[in-house]
Amino acid sequence: MGVAGLKLDKRLIGFVLGIVAAVVIWMLPLDGLPDEGKKCLALTIMTVIFWACQVAQAGFVSGILLALMVIWKVAEPAVVFKSWTGSTMWLVVGAYLIANAVKTSGLGERIAYSYMLRFVKDYRSIIVGIFVLTLVLSLLIPHPWPRAFLIMSIMGIIIKSSGIPKEDAVKIGFAVFAASVPLSLVFLTGDSVINPLAVANSGAEVSFIDWLLYMGPPSLVAGLLTCVLFLMLFRPAREIEVNKQEIQAKLTSLGSMSGVEKRTVFWIVLAIVLWLTDSIHGIDIGWITLIIGMLMAMPIIGEVVKAPDWASVPMQVLIFLTAAIAIGVVGGATGMNAWIAQTLFPASAPENIFVLSAFITVISIVLHMVLGSVIAVMGVAVPAILAFTSSMGLNPVVPTFICYMAIAMHYLFPFQHLNVLVGASEDTGGYTQKETLRLGIPLTVVVFVVTIAVMLPWWMLIGLI
Repeated sequence: MGVAGLKLDKRLIGFVLGIVAAVVIWMLPLDGLPDEGKKCLALTIMTVIFWACQVAQAGFVSGILLALMVIWKVAEPAVVFKSWTGSTMWLVVGAYLIANAVKTSGLGERIAYSYMLRFVKDYRSIIVGIFVLTLVLSLLIPHPWPRAFLIMSIMGIIIKSSGIPKEDAVKIGFAVFAASVPLSLVFLTGDSVINPLAVANSGAEVSFIDWLLYMGPPSLVAGLLTCVLFLMLFRPAREIEVNKQEIQAKLTSLGSMSGVEKRTVFWIVLAIVLWLTDSIHGIDIGWITLIIGMLMAMPIIGEVVKAPDWASVPMQVLIFLTAAIAIGVVGGATGMNAWIAQTLFPASAPENIFVLSAFITVISIVLHMVLGSVIAVMGVAVPAILAFTSSMGLNPVVPTFICYMAIAMHYLFPFQHLNVLVGASEDTGGYTQKETLRLGIPLTVVVFVVTIAVMLPWWMLIGLI
């Protein structure tokens, strides 16, 4: 049987398995779970199986879930599509437009060339430089994929001009995408798709500064530990000397800053200022991000974003996010979340916060290994964990962010993290499952270090717990 046939079989198996699982759940006598909750559970399990088995592109699967929730009256449309009545989805729209503007204007490329020219000279400095650039650009480009592809394009020039062998080029490519995993968590806008989703799942009000205070330092530590671990595990086959002449030539060819770049700088700086001061002016960062993206298209003051740039906003991602959020929202409204917590979790949560954090981390990683999707795990695990810990009097961001940190940092295989998956091909990062396993196994230990030994002491120090 050919490769195409094998892939088709896997999809068919997942398709049938998902439907069978939904029917079985509906037929089971699940005491304490209302009919609407049982419908929600059946559709959720079916959808998660479809996602995990990649039965179809995630947007199509998500659209089926949303339609069936409405058709079968699992919840009212206003509940199913609640994510669109708030700012979360609009933040994603604006963020994609801004990220595309930074990339197409040449501003991101100029910043990357300038950094490489000043601070990069050998293999170690290349790897460190990748992590630093990822952090810097995460404040300017509010999505990890455009950042990674931009940095990878610069790495491609360094690899080619410096005669870096393929085995070391693969390591550099992997570093680009591995760095995007922890460092996308430093700023709320660092991953404008999943970070706001974590906030939405917590049900708490979290400003840009709140996120930076709660998640910034632990994420920086996570990034530092990932960088150190990477340098220990992936040493160069031979020492590398970077050809700075070609980098300088590329930077020179960009010329002086264009009008488009200058206007992009203005709008990015304004966006950052407004993000940082959202707790003062009271405007949600979602609406800030959306209106900045729109104003960048206006005459005279904008002319940065054009009509064709709407193509950079992927509809399938928006539908996917709508479905992921709907699982948690509808699950809460129908009693599914509380039932899962009562059925699968112990009768009471551990009183010791460190034991609780270890428990949440284990549960999150196990679910992540089974489901293989950060968003799918959050949709299923976070509502149940919140119900499980509701009697402890904790700020809901505590259990939510422990769960999110665990699954957002964890991966063994490329498909378990989209930031890693997009680079795992010959024409992007060039690495394979072999490299991700080599880093992912010891990185699992780092996950526990961060969720238990870093996040909790930090939160105690700032008074969150």
